[in-house]
Amino acid sequence: MTPNLTALGMSLGLRLRTLPRPSIWVEPGSVVPWGTPVTIWSQGTLAAQEFYLDRDGQSVTWDRPPTLEPRNKAKFSITYMTDEYAGWYRCHYQSPSGWSEHSDPLELVVTGVHGKPRLSAVPSPVVTSGENVTLQCGSRMGFHRFVLMKEGEPRPSSTLDSQRHTGGHVQALFPVGPMTPRLRWTFRCYGYYSNTPQVWLRPSDPVELLVPGQLSSYTPSLSVQPGPTVTSGENVTLLCQSRSPVDTFLLSKEGAADPSLRHRSENRAGQHQAKFSMSPVTSAQGGDLQVLWLTQHLPLPAVIPQ
Repeated sequence: MTPNLTALGMSLGLRLRTLPRPSIWVEPGSVVPWGTPVTIWSQGTLAAQEFYLDRDGQSVTWDRPPTLEPRNKAKFSITYMTDEYAGWYRCHYQSPSGWSEHSDPLELVVTGVHGKPRLSAVPSPVVTSGENVTLQCGSRMGFHRFVLMKEGEPRPSSTLDSQRHTGGHVQALFPVGPMTPRLRWTFRCYGYYSNTPQVWLRPSDPVELLVPGQLSSYTPSLSVQPGPTVTSGENVTLLCQSRSPVDTFLLSKEGAADPSLRHRSENRAGQHQAKFSMSPVTSAQGGDLQVLWLTQHLPLPAVIPQ
């Protein structure tokens, strides 16, 4: 008797082997300025023969097929990044034994489509170790969401809905901290509309948060020429000196959102120093000043225009 192969197959159950999912990544990064080249990479098992890429759930058709590389990798090249290529990507591959699972999702964002927001530190970019600070990102363009990115990190530090502010501005307040002096804290922010979440405006100017460290064994000398009390319109020079190795001096006004002046240190006869010229001094520059350098922080006497 000839067996019923169809019935036998159904009774035993047919099992199709699903291959392991590939890995997917992008170079130079997932947040890409408009017009720059981008490469999306996919890597599968040793048996992988063809790779496929989906964007937002739809198969992507390329002008040129992906380039197969050694070690079973394929690269999909974007020579000129625009909003057309922004979105969520997944890849999969085919081998003689079947199809792989889809990779984890990869988000590709394009920046530089609109104007840039303004980022500032509240109350100041000079923050005591262990404390928190608020970064305020705002714009007049009515964006729905703002994104905070820390320099050197591939993913956003935080994403927040915008809040309506006075004068038609929208803004988001990002808490950052607690601060430590051994890390570099440089941030930029972006904004976007909710209907185009992978199309961001140009980045804000960077804001560097400065965390004073421990004072050295040498007490620095601070001087104001001609003196801390001057007439409005007069020229003033602030001289910061230290016997400890110093890379950069920063001068800021107490309560200001941004550092006023930044100078590289100069070594003069064993002293590290920097001169800050304020000419001419106005009433807006009056008040308590502070200087920050490398790992030291010390207030300066007030410079008060008369």
